[in-house]
Amino acid sequence: MKRFTLIALAAVLVASGCRKIEVDGDNNSGGGGGSSDNLILSGRINTDRTLKTGNTYKLRGIVYIVDGAKLTIEPGVIIQGEKSSRGTLVISRGTQILANGTADKPIVFTSDAATPARGDWGGLVMLGRAKTNSSFNGVAGVGEIEGGVNNAEGLGLYGGADDNDNSGVLNFVRIEYAGYAFLPDKELNGLTMGGVGKGTVIDHVQVSYAADDSFEWFGGSVDCKYLIAYKGLDDDWDMDNGFSGRVQFGISLRDSMVADISQSNGFEIDNDASGSNNLPQTSATFSNMTVIGPRATLTNVGNSLFRRAIHTRRNSAVSIYNSVIMGWPIGWNLDGSTGTATDLNYSAASPKAFVSTTILAGNNTPLSYSANAGSPTGWTTADLLNYFNRPGGGNNVLTNTSDVILTAPFRYDNTVDFNPAAGSPALAGSDFTSAKVASWFIATTYRGAAGSGETWWKNWTRFF
Repeated sequence: MKRFTLIALAAVLVASGCRKIEVDGDNNSGGGGGSSDNLILSGRINTDRTLKTGNTYKLRGIVYIVDGAKLTIEPGVIIQGEKSSRGTLVISRGTQILANGTADKPIVFTSDAATPARGDWGGLVMLGRAKTNSSFNGVAGVGEIEGGVNNAEGLGLYGGADDNDNSGVLNFVRIEYAGYAFLPDKELNGLTMGGVGKGTVIDHVQVSYAADDSFEWFGGSVDCKYLIAYKGLDDDWDMDNGFSGRVQFGISLRDSMVADISQSNGFEIDNDASGSNNLPQTSATFSNMTVIGPRATLTNVGNSLFRRAIHTRRNSAVSIYNSVIMGWPIGWNLDGSTGTATDLNYSAASPKAFVSTTILAGNNTPLSYSANAGSPTGWTTADLLNYFNRPGGGNNVLTNTSDVILTAPFRYDNTVDFNPAAGSPALAGSDFTSAKVASWFIATTYRGAAGSGETWWKNWTRFF
């Protein structure tokens, strides 16, 4: 009898040692105190955790990284946002995500639905301690991130005084089917960044089928390279509340039939919601962007809610260099209608912002200006035309998208090709002598996100 008991006990131990156990996250199981095979992430992760290559993990509800923890994600990992619980990942202030994928093994955030669709899950939210012009409960420099993820502990707050703050690494990462409207104008995006600092690395990130903006920066100073916004619902590149970072090499392509009820743009640029003089001012610098709208030709219409490739408004001072903007109803709308007139940031004797060495092509209205009715500056659309065509500005207006001679920019599959073909005006005309692009930026001879034979946007990406 005793011998039988020992044998039975041994069998039980062997069987239990071979079994994969899944336990919902909480302070222990979510933070590394549970099984290494735990594939469900939920609640708060409060100690360092590594998601292993070869596994698929699931975000259940809002998952917060807290208490200085680091979430490391190995190459090739798939993280699914649970549709039924609107899975969302929040990297709170003082914590880090270390998502280092590779070109052949990108890290993929996606939906768990059998037939995924935009808005299935909440998306990736990164919150840091860099400067912003937000305020929350009377505290200047701190903001509450949109989307309903803040709680009584303040895990949805962003901002501080450290522009070199480090929220981790996103490298060779795809984010698909994310974002949703918690309330009107209070949405989660594909990748939401609040007060993210320069110590953070954001490099080779594609956001596809976002249910609001593909990328949105709320203040912060993070520098980003090699970004792709694909078939988002609202805006491709949205920024406000004092975003001062630098972005180089970005591609956006829209689904011509899908736009947001709030009207969809390529760039949506604000200092803040009221157009105030609050500092830091939204003053980011972009270079080598290829921003492709819904209209392959001037007679294409698509969804009537598409508006502007560049919507510069509300006292923002963002600069755009060496870029290609094509296929939109309006190319650049300089909108001075709300708050401090935005045109002053471009037209003053010592301008704060520039649009230079940029091609506007195949936009039904290349340039438009909206005056401030309450405090007009005297500017008109003619002044904007004069600014864009100023000597030394290096800008061009081309009638048709085909005049840019990109290889195949309007395809909705992996045969899409953003590289300029022989004879393209985008192969030349760049300029990196301005102080705003003289450092950090990689000097190119071409304008737009890619030159002849470029491959950075291939292999790790998915166009579908």
